Amino acid sequence: MNFELTEEQIAIRDLAREFAQKEIAPIAARIDETGEFPRETVKKLGELGLMGIEIPQEYGGGGLDCLSYVLTIEELSKVDASHGTIVSVNNSLVCFGLNAFGSEEQKQKFLTPLASGKKLGAYSLTEPQSGSDAGNMKTRAALAGGEYVINGRKSWITSGPVADYIILFAATNPELKHRGTACFVVDTKLPGFEVGKTEPKLGIRASATCESTYENYRIPVSHRIGNDGDGFKIAMSILDAGRIGIAAQALGIAEAAYEASVQYAKERSAFGSRIAEFQAIQFMIADMALRIEAARMLIYAAANKKDRHERFTREAAMAKLYASEMAEWATSKAIQVHGGIGYSKELPIERYFRDARITTIYEGTSEIQRMVIARSALEGK
Repeated sequence: MNFELTEEQIAIRDLAREFAQKEIAPIAARIDETGEFPRETVKKLGELGLMGIEIPQEYGGGGLDCLSYVLTIEELSKVDASHGTIVSVNNSLVCFGLNAFGSEEQKQKFLTPLASGKKLGAYSLTEPQSGSDAGNMKTRAALAGGEYVINGRKSWITSGPVADYIILFAATNPELKHRGTACFVVDTKLPGFEVGKTEPKLGIRASATCESTYENYRIPVSHRIGNDGDGFKIAMSILDAGRIGIAAQALGIAEAAYEASVQYAKERSAFGSRIAEFQAIQFMIADMALRIEAARMLIYAAANKKDRHERFTREAAMAKLYASEMAEWATSKAIQVHGGIGYSKELPIERYFRDARITTIYEGTSEIQRMVIARSALEGK
């Protein structure tokens, strides 16, 4: 499999890298500390065409491939994982779902402003009592004439406090469990929708995350994506795409930690020698380099399958599982290489460590990824 980048892929990678270094790097530490949502830089990312990278140009997107998307998330996350999260959610959890399952009317009305960066989207599946157990949703959508009336409470909604549109999943026939769910486009400006508490997170702190409530929230049937009963299938398909983005985010975080460790090892001296000359440090650096490249190959392979329009559930799960656990390990080792200063907020190493932790949890925990991979192996898919 040839992963040599095309001129177009190199161009978007370099565009994301330059923007991240010039626009995001100067504010990364501050917005991590304050938890401030980076509205201005997100707006500029939309103007650069990075909020709907894979979406056809006719719907406001870049018309590029999944590997271009991966390269973008990787470069943004090397500088600030919060920006990587925001861009990933809008691209994969929102725009991908609308493009794959939405009607032409929905694409014109919702996808075009989202992919062009004029509007911001969020994805709402999780509830306080149901994270991985998506078939146990309590949020209800009852059909009344030509409208759905929605009541319930959702949690852990990335970009929720600032989103214009939300891809929402609710139960329409609760007795059918996951086969009785539907997917909707929620306009957050309509009455009955309310943003709840914003979560005080360990990492990706500038990526706003909240709860939301629906109280007799009404939307027309035309806001339903797909058929009634298709919700779970749509949710899982969207998450497959999202897992490639989270894997790319984890890769970017790990690369930042690795590069900082290499540089520090060359500069820091102890016992009369640079610590880069100590075998213990060399082994950590070597293992970091090895695992980063292994993660990259898994991610690129998943993106390649997606670009070929083949089933990529297994590959996305493998990439997400390995890259996220690798990033958690690599950032921990980066702190070890740096010693005490790595534990201090004077350097971004501790931020990388905090940011990496969530990648093993959201868009399917590591345990869920192992279930997906095992099921694929045992069923021969």
